Amino acid sequence: MKIPQRSRSTLFITFSVFASVWCSAAQAQERPPGSDVDSLLIVAKDNNPEYAAIRFEADAASERVAPAGNLPDPKFLTELRDITRTGEQNATLSPSRVSSTKYLLTQALPWYGKRDLKREIAEFEAQGTQGRARSTWAEIGARIKSVFAQLYYVHRNERLTQEILDLIVRLEKIAQVRYAGGLSAQQDVIRAQVEQTSLRNELIALKSERRQLQARMNALLSRPAEAVLAEPEHLRPVPVPAKLNYTVLEERVRNNNPQLFTEEALIKSAEKNRDLTFKNRYPDFTVGVSPIQHQSSFDQWELMVEVNIPLQQGSRRAQERESEAMLSAAKARRDVTANQVLAELSEYLAGIDAARHTEDLVTNSLLPQADLTFRAALAGYETGKVDFATLLDAQRQIRQARKDQIKARSEMQIRLAQIEKLLGEDL
Repeated sequence: MKIPQRSRSTLFITFSVFASVWCSAAQAQERPPGSDVDSLLIVAKDNNPEYAAIRFEADAASERVAPAGNLPDPKFLTELRDITRTGEQNATLSPSRVSSTKYLLTQALPWYGKRDLKREIAEFEAQGTQGRARSTWAEIGARIKSVFAQLYYVHRNERLTQEILDLIVRLEKIAQVRYAGGLSAQQDVIRAQVEQTSLRNELIALKSERRQLQARMNALLSRPAEAVLAEPEHLRPVPVPAKLNYTVLEERVRNNNPQLFTEEALIKSAEKNRDLTFKNRYPDFTVGVSPIQHQSSFDQWELMVEVNIPLQQGSRRAQERESEAMLSAAKARRDVTANQVLAELSEYLAGIDAARHTEDLVTNSLLPQADLTFRAALAGYETGKVDFATLLDAQRQIRQARKDQIKARSEMQIRLAQIEKLLGEDL
């Protein structure tokens, strides 16, 4: 069957569009992470071995809760009595041929409430491990956010340095033209070349720093050190100052900080351990039942109760004092952690506030002034009213202003990451 020409063209166009869409989707899937911080966090949460290890530990601690409150396994004992029947026969292990066989089944029974306390201790210890898992992820997330901010700074600084280098190349050409026309000294050309050399050297340092940061980031993502990362495209928005109020954040930190959560869980565990230690003043029991076999019949039954006698009161009082001291130590550690966390919160808020003011000052005042100064110096140099050294100084001022702007934005991101680490959640 012959396909008409128009139908063949339609099929070809349809196939081309489908192939193009499929290739674009495949490229999107293969695109390396790194363009934004969220893509990096997703990869790290799935692959970071440090976080995986603490998650497994948290799972293991959760599995200890149920066994902690269970009764111990019962015990079974068999006793063959008079296996020779006072010498009438050879030794035998057959229960029906010995004088008698005693079977004993025993079960240990802790004092009332001890099993519940052991289960509660295991629960709080599991909560503490979960808190450590949250704290570990908060730390890893903060490190990823900080390294991403540094990568953004280096990448933007590298791009800025390259733009300034291109500008200096153009200024060198202007200086060469003026020198050829006898309007300026050869020293202007040499200064432009020296400036280019300095910028190229700075580019080498920036590229080296970028590779080091990429290796650090890949380590956090559990990827090969030389694995490709996408160029950072944009930073996360910084919350408005009203959301970064110390009083509001202090309350959130006290309620949500993973370290404080862990310390609170350890305090509750220490309290239950103290209660369990005081319950050790009371005895535990063991009960048992014992049928006795004579030849092929069970004609005797015995019951038994065993009680441990808590006579070593000196040892028990020492254990009780130990549990009290451990509880006090847990509370003291909680207070130390709270003081440290709140001090860091104040420090990071001051840092982000300073960086915000620096960015506003540079963006709204210093950068426009430096740009006007450079434009005036360039026009003055072209007309012979300003020397080349003044033009280079104006170029350096505008470059420094733009670097300060990028640095301030990066610094705000680093401080924001540290605040979110204390909160245990994103702002």
